[in-house]
Amino acid sequence: MSIYERKEVWDEKAVEELAGNYRSILTEIGEDPNREGLLKTPERAAKAMAVLTSGSAMNPEAILKSALFTEPSDEMVLVRDIEVYSLCEHHMLPFFGKAHIAYIPDGKIVGLSKIPRVVDAYSRRLQVQERLTEQIRDCIQNTLGARGVAVVIEARHLCMQMRGVEKQNAVTTTSAFTGAFLEDPKTRKEFMQLAIGSSHGRC
Repeated sequence: MSIYERKEVWDEKAVEELAGNYRSILTEIGEDPNREGLLKTPERAAKAMAVLTSGSAMNPEAILKSALFTEPSDEMVLVRDIEVYSLCEHHMLPFFGKAHIAYIPDGKIVGLSKIPRVVDAYSRRLQVQERLTEQIRDCIQNTLGARGVAVVIEARHLCMQMRGVEKQNAVTTTSAFTGAFLEDPKTRKEFMQLAIGSSHGRC
């Protein structure tokens, strides 16, 4: 069985190089990186970026395989309101919101905590919401061999709120389905009512 351990680590050399780049950025925008409030900012920003992009070093399939169990259940399993924090790859600004994920087992179930960890593994990268949604769906489908998987993400994008069109209340919703959720309208409707209907307005 695959072993998965969660660790928050970073490459010290990479962090040092990133800190140097952040120091240069501070200078280029007219700040003084030697003033008291900014002395440790380059290092802090470098470590933050290392954590925010740490998903590329994670193996989402191994995360799921570390807690797979044989179980005859064939009813929908739904994990709702999973916090999502990611970085838009176009502007490197955050987008954040909620993910709602369901699957219908076909002989295998997974420990519930592993589903949010898979979300973290894919969201802690430079991303677009559309690809993030599909990657989560495909990982769960391929690893569990489920009868169907449903993923919906509702998120706010700071690249739309802080710059550009500056629309503060815009929420982007993406969805991806397989199997029963794709083929059976009743199953998909049940998922949407349980997930989206219950979480409306809480993104």
